[in-house]
Amino acid sequence: MITLTDRSKQRPTLGTVMTFSGFKTALSVASPGGKHGKLSILIYHRVLPAPDPLRRGDPDIATFRWHTDLLHRYFNVLPLREAASRLKEGSLPPRAACITFDDGYADNYTLALPILKAAGLPATFFIATAYLNGGCMFNDVLIEVARRVPAGSCDLSSLGLGIRQLRTNTDRLTLVSDLIGRFKYQSSATRLPGAERLAADMGVALPTDLMMTRAQLRALHAAGMEIGGHTHTHPILAQQTQADAEAEIRTGKHQLETLLEAPISVFAYPNGRPIKDYAAEHVDMVSRAGFEVAVSTRPAAADRRSGLHELPRFTPWDRTPSRFALRLLRSLVFPHSAGG
Repeated sequence: MITLTDRSKQRPTLGTVMTFSGFKTALSVASPGGKHGKLSILIYHRVLPAPDPLRRGDPDIATFRWHTDLLHRYFNVLPLREAASRLKEGSLPPRAACITFDDGYADNYTLALPILKAAGLPATFFIATAYLNGGCMFNDVLIEVARRVPAGSCDLSSLGLGIRQLRTNTDRLTLVSDLIGRFKYQSSATRLPGAERLAADMGVALPTDLMMTRAQLRALHAAGMEIGGHTHTHPILAQQTQADAEAEIRTGKHQLETLLEAPISVFAYPNGRPIKDYAAEHVDMVSRAGFEVAVSTRPAAADRRSGLHELPRFTPWDRTPSRFALRLLRSLVFPHSAGG
């Protein structure tokens, strides 16, 4: 059994924390490549300039650097389309992994790209095209509401959330969770307008620079990064009519191909949970639209039994290199354990 030990109480670095010698060997045994190969696909959304108490799932610059350091040192990181093709044909290298980013945040270009380039790592970026050039997704609207509402009592009775006391970051983080839970599965026609109306009612000014500009996206693509579709407005596909869902999938693809003057062959389902967020008919739509590969958010490592239009992937929530490494190893050894 491999033991991973954190020896520093300061912000960990790979050099001070990763004190074990068998990790790479264990990974190679769990993911030997070839016809027995497995593929770890990691999900990110943002890389932050500094830790944000309301975005605990997003790494800051320092954390993302040691993520990429560990991935560079112990894994063979591939672009998603190549990795999926090699998974299907049984030619994956040992310890294969992919890095993916969802939605199209500006910090993907300004902060994540330089770190990826310094580490020599490719990544795939799934873009919801409606929000390029100044857009703001409904969840980001709600986060900014929870962040910027003055301390004290906040009456959200109209949303069924009662009167909330906002005194600490924990109060605000709880409010973020409750607001997103209230809005996430509303219809796409009402979700963003409702969130924007709440922000206006609360007197909250929304940022206009959260998402990439079209010029930044073109530069990201020119830097050699893979770009994928993520629909146009990021709806829950399972809640759309079939015509609307297909239009969302195809519109996002068409806009990206027009902007980048290149084919777009990979896709990520919005929210991404099988059955709850998308169904078999949406898998068929994605395939008919010309996407060769698609990813879900079912937390597991992929193997040759995984369908190329429903590859699993997972989020590395971990705050230390040792826990991050354990999650990656555990996902390869124990099926369906990556999300725990």
